[in-house]
Parts: sequence; C-alpha cells; structure tokens
Amino acid sequence: MKRILIPAGGAIVATGLLAAGLAGSAQADSDVASDPMAASAANAKAIAEFWADNNGAALRAAKESNVWAKGDVAKLQSKGGYTADTKPGSTAPIGQEKKTAVKVQNVNMPKTIGKVFFVNSKGEKKWCSATSIQSQYRNLVATAAHCVYDTATNSDVMSKWVFVPGYYQGRAPWGVYVGKQAFTHYDFDVYEDYDRDYAFVTVYNGVKLDGGTAKKVTLNEYKAAQAKGLATDVKTSEVSKDEYESAIKDPNKYPYYDTKPGTDPKIVGPDYPGAVVDKKEVSKADYEEAKAKGTGRGQGFIYGDPIVENVDKATWDAYKGLGEKGDGPDKFGNYYITHYYVQQWYVPGTSTKYYRVDYYVIEGFAKDAGRLGDAVGGQGFAWNQPTGKYVRVFGYPAAAHPDGNKNYTGVTPKWCYGKTSSKLVGSAAKKIEEHVALKCAFTEGADGGPWLYKYSNAKRLGYVNGVTSTFNDQDGNGRVDYISSPYFDGETNTVYRAAAVSWSGKIV
Repeated sequence: MKRILIPAGGAIVATGLLAAGLAGSAQADSDVASDPMAASAANAKAIAEFWADNNGAALRAAKESNVWAKGDVAKLQSKGGYTADTKPGSTAPIGQEKKTAVKVQNVNMPKTIGKVFFVNSKGEKKWCSATSIQSQYRNLVATAAHCVYDTATNSDVMSKWVFVPGYYQGRAPWGVYVGKQAFTHYDFDVYEDYDRDYAFVTVYNGVKLDGGTAKKVTLNEYKAAQAKGLATDVKTSEVSKDEYESAIKDPNKYPYYDTKPGTDPKIVGPDYPGAVVDKKEVSKADYEEAKAKGTGRGQGFIYGDPIVENVDKATWDAYKGLGEKGDGPDKFGNYYITHYYVQQWYVPGTSTKYYRVDYYVIEGFAKDAGRLGDAVGGQGFAWNQPTGKYVRVFGYPAAAHPDGNKNYTGVTPKWCYGKTSSKLVGSAAKKIEEHVALKCAFTEGADGGPWLYKYSNAKRLGYVNGVTSTFNDQDGNGRVDYISSPYFDGETNTVYRAAAVSWSGKIV
C-alpha cells in the first residue's frame, strides 16, 4: 500500500455499507475526493440533449481518449509479490447477490459495458470505456480517473460527462446517463497519482432521446424555449418573391420570412463566407425604426448619420427617391436632400432567393429510462484479491499503436483474457508503483474498461477488480502488448463504498 500524503488530523471513520455485501474495514475519510458534475436535473437534461442532438452527431464525432503520449508507452518493471492492506473482499453483481457462479466457455459481452463521453479543457469531444457496477441505488459507473478528471489542467472534472451503455455508432439503446458526482482517490485528484487511476461516478436516471414531437411556435416562443435550454429546430422552405414581399412588411409575422443567400442582413452577416458590406438607402421612418430597435453589427447593420446632398433646383424638383427633400431653398438659395442609409452585408454575385423560416420546439424529447442498474445490471466489485488470477478485460480500443499500425476501430467492444501479473512499476511521471498488468494489445479508447474477476459468460457478470489505465510495450517493438490497472486495495474499497451509497435521482 503506497501513501503519498496523510493529512494532519485525518480521522479514521466507518462509512455506510450496502446491504449484503459492502463489508470491509474502514479507511480514512481523506482517501476520498468527491466533485460535482451536472449540478441540477435541468443541467443534466441539457447535457444529454447536447450528445443526442441530430441523431447522436456529437457522439459520433467524439474521438478516443488520448492522455497517453507515445513516450508514455514504456516497459513495466517487476516490483515483487502482492501485499494486501486489508482482508480480501467482494460485493456481488446486481441480481447475483445470493447466487453462485456457473462456469461456461462461451465469451459473451456484458450488457453493463459502454462508453463515457465528455468534453475536455481543449473543447475536444472524447470517450473512454466503462461499466455499470453494483450500488445501493443502482446508479454507479466504474472507469479510469483520467476519464473523469482533466489531467491536462488538473483543475476540474470533464465537461458534459455521460455514460452510454451498449453504445454503437451514435445509438444509445438503453439511454444516456449523465454524471452527477465523481468519486476518486484523494491522491489522484490532488497529485495525479496513477496508482489511484480509478473513479466511480454516480449518474442520474437515464434518458431516452427519441426525437420527440416538433411543435410550431412563434419566433419569440422559439427564443424563449432556447433560453430555457429546451430542444428546438428551424426549417426553411423557398417561397415566391410576392409572398416574401407581402409578409416582410410585418417583421414580427409568424412564420418569419427572409432571404438566403442574398442581401438580407438577418441571414448574411459579417461572419458569412464571402460577405462584404454596402449601404442601402431607406426612408427616414425606416431609418429611425431601425435605430430604435438597436440592431447592431452582429445582425449585419451599421448606422451612420444621415447624409445631406446639395442639389440644383431641377434635381430637387424631380427627386422622387427615399430621401427627405428640404422645404425649399435656404436663405442662401441652396437646395438639399437628406439621405438615410442602412449599411448591410451581402454576398456579391448571388441571386436572391426567398424563404419562409419555421420555428419548432421539440416536445417529449427526453423520456425517463430508469436507473442504470435496472436497465443493464451491474458488475460486482472485488478488492485485495491475489494477483496471478484470470481476468477478462473489456473495452473499446481505437487508437493506433506507437509504430503507426491500427488494429481497432473503437466501434464495437473487444476483450482480452489472461492472468494478472504481480505488482509492477511503470511511468515515474505518473507515479506508478503498484499496477498489475495483463498481456493484451488494447490501445487507447479501451482505457477505463473493466477487469472482471470470476466472469460468468452465461450471466455476463463478474467482479470489477481493475480498470485499464496504461498501455505498455514490453518487448520494445513499438507496439502495445501489455495493459495495466491500479491494484484494487482497501483504499479503493473506501472510495467505492462512498460512491455506492450516494443517491442521484431523475432528470425528467
């Protein structure tokens, strides 16, 4: 058992236990770091919709986690045998609390595994692997801590964190589960100690995003719905010039009419590709109305002072434009016309097409999918188990090997099987002194995936006894051939037990 820090005055206290199975000696409260994720149900609902909008476009756009640089893929060094800090223990999987395992030979993927998606400090959409795990409220996910905390900034949890069990190409068959609270070991949270690279995250009830029903609304209703974070949509359809010119007289008319592409500044603005600025003469009344509305540059308008043009009497008599003629020659005998301009953005060389814009609010977009453990079950949990035992590891590997070869797509989950090693020393920069390893060629994307001890292929259940943390090149050929996990000891159990009794609730 390695300790980086024992805070002065840290008390040893007992924590709450789950019925029939969360037994184990208590550790210091200071072992546990807990941080909020989605603070409210409304915030969680907006996060779920962010990932599911446009048929899961954001989910499909995400890339595998890439916290491991090529130089981090190093050879693990043997450190010696296993030593336990407490007695071995385990908590049964959901539905197997009082049942015995049955040995079978078929390899079946567990329903509990899936991907966690998040946005990192660079604004990049990323994913890791994870699993549902036993807990009092059936609301807990186990993954790697580096898939929860942004180690690039060491400042906060990842943004927009969700778990999607059974994920496949933008689909969420059992719903999207938004993270509510992250539990990690204090040493990872503060020191980025990868001997504690594990996390347990409570999630809200899942939401199923079925597309909902689109209801037409006015422009103001649409804006109000957006301000509340509700799902909205906009559809355009081409109309005739006559219909457009008739409708545009009332700018608040529903549905709203506009041009696209063309010269209408509500569509073409300074950020529109190829847009340039010009000015258009309008009447004094339209000029004053536009100024009163405060339309600014962002909508394509810039207002200047009216321009006074000196003209001769013949021009003054013949003028029938939009400007305002003076009352006649002034005391000096001068004639003048005052012109009012609105400067607007347009795209040169484009023909004007006229469109009707319809606004929608999506109702029934999110439906409650229930608790995570009720939907897909949950793996058991084991700690202080002897090394050298068989485990089955699952995950979604996707990254290329350091030599540039790429064997995986990250689309479907894969598995590895074998005996764990004794405790090993790895990257000094990551403070790794107590990892266990497994011969497996998984690459990034599989990080956070569960190491399942005593896995039953028939029940698709076992005991989480590790999570994939590092990727290693033992034979020095430039390809990953071993993966490693933190050793799950009594302190891991303390973090798990704190998470396993935390309630989360519903989003919708």
